[in-house]
Amino acid sequence: MQLQERKQCDVAEAKRWKQRLSGGRKVGRLDKFVDKEKYSRMKRQRKENEDQKDFGLMVGNSEEEGRIESKKSVRGANDDQANIFLLLFLYVLQGIPLGLAGSIPMILQNRAVSYKDQATFSLSFWPFSIKLLWAPLVDSVYFQKMGRRKSWLVPAQYLIGFFMLVLSSNINTLLGEGSEETPNVTIITAVFFALNFLAATQDIAVDGWALTILSRENVGWASTCNSVGQTAGYFLGYVVFLALESRDFCVNYLGQADSLVTLPGFLYFWGIVFCVTTSLVWLLKHEKDESEVELNEPDFGLIGTYQVLGRILKMKTLRDLILVLLTCKIGFAAADSLTVLKLTENGVPKDRLALLSIPLTPVQVFLPLYISRYTAGPKPLTPFIRSYPVRLLFGLVFAVLVWATPLFKDENGVYPAHFYVIIIIVYLIHQVTVNCMFVGVMAFFARISDKSVGGTYMTLLNTFTNLGGNWPSWIALRYVSDLTWKSCSGVVNVLSCNKESETQACEAGGGTCNIDTDGYYIESAVLVVFGFLWMKWGVPTIRRLQDLPMSAWAVSHRSD
Repeated sequence: MQLQERKQCDVAEAKRWKQRLSGGRKVGRLDKFVDKEKYSRMKRQRKENEDQKDFGLMVGNSEEEGRIESKKSVRGANDDQANIFLLLFLYVLQGIPLGLAGSIPMILQNRAVSYKDQATFSLSFWPFSIKLLWAPLVDSVYFQKMGRRKSWLVPAQYLIGFFMLVLSSNINTLLGEGSEETPNVTIITAVFFALNFLAATQDIAVDGWALTILSRENVGWASTCNSVGQTAGYFLGYVVFLALESRDFCVNYLGQADSLVTLPGFLYFWGIVFCVTTSLVWLLKHEKDESEVELNEPDFGLIGTYQVLGRILKMKTLRDLILVLLTCKIGFAAADSLTVLKLTENGVPKDRLALLSIPLTPVQVFLPLYISRYTAGPKPLTPFIRSYPVRLLFGLVFAVLVWATPLFKDENGVYPAHFYVIIIIVYLIHQVTVNCMFVGVMAFFARISDKSVGGTYMTLLNTFTNLGGNWPSWIALRYVSDLTWKSCSGVVNVLSCNKESETQACEAGGGTCNIDTDGYYIESAVLVVFGFLWMKWGVPTIRRLQDLPMSAWAVSHRSD
């Protein structure tokens, strides 16, 4: 309409100029030529003026649209800021039971439980390694009115809170606190297995919710919330709890008369937090309908997801990779699962060992960013291969450290500051090798994962990576006692303490059990040797798998 009106104005203006230039008379040949020239100049000038106006109008409209989009962006960022904080808080809650479960082995070690019992309790960490078994169920079955993610998130968090509240009244009895009874490791394992199972279920629900609760431009914050939140939660449940529960730490460093928290009180507090915050999320936070969001990953449904998993497991290349993942960490089992427990057994305070993780945290956060520079190419597993033998040798380094630990203890049973400095330095270097292997494996997974099946491929690989660390650790804990030889001194009729009955008879007779050969050193040496032998097969296999074309990893293309 405006363009048509502008053309009509141009015609009327031209008529007026013609009439004015002709003076109302008939225009002659020469006058007509002059009039046309003036008229052409006038028209060109007017067109230039109109173009300038149009350009100014366009700029104004563009600026106005930019301001509108900017306002929308700011408004979207403000909306997502609340969602980011919610995700962060949910991941913090998820890390609390994980941290508490991580502190229990050190508490059990101070209660003088056997390493077989420690192996039993280590089973409580398995739910996060096998959550792929029920993850499709969590993603596919839900109540429409309640919401796809809250249908699982709310019951899981309520149950975690309920377990914590009930456990707070019974944990001292289960641990044998204040009595001569030994801890009931079986029930403790079952309770923490249930807690970790619920936390893993909550993790599945929150991971899925993160894809829809955030806008597309901010969905990348989901992984940051996961990493930061879960680390913070684990820190609270492990480091903060063990420090504040330690009377020695609170008296010497915080100026208190006694410990600030107890395990029952810590469980009760977080049980209340879980119940209250879950109620608030259920009542106040609206979950978007699936039709309101656009997801980039395919939805296979419950049966379809399990069918995809079956197709992936039938691939020859995947079976070779899974065999590598399930066996590559055998050589590290003694160092990873027994070293901290052995340090605790030698009298190193558990709260000091927990606090040693503080200087390691920045390394765990920033070191992967640096290592990723070397895993971005076509051979992401090169850092893994180069770090593997170094990490194996650290099994012997840890064994020497444990052997030398009693030599640092003074006459009062206190370890000096330089002993903890040595531990930090050793663990810092060890952490470099761990991160090189981890980042390399994750980069390789990201490279070979078939995007046509969404995140199922990557989740399956992560599952076998976790299992590859869990089962060797259980074996190392389970059989270290069987490889340990003890003798009884002070009692004539009892010579050894290799059996529980012999240990009780020795102690009842006023004797003491002495370790002649510690199974930890045997396992450390044997597993390190096994690790170097494994490299004869493992390294060539890894190089072969790394050099395969991408088509060899595609689910839709199988040569077997």
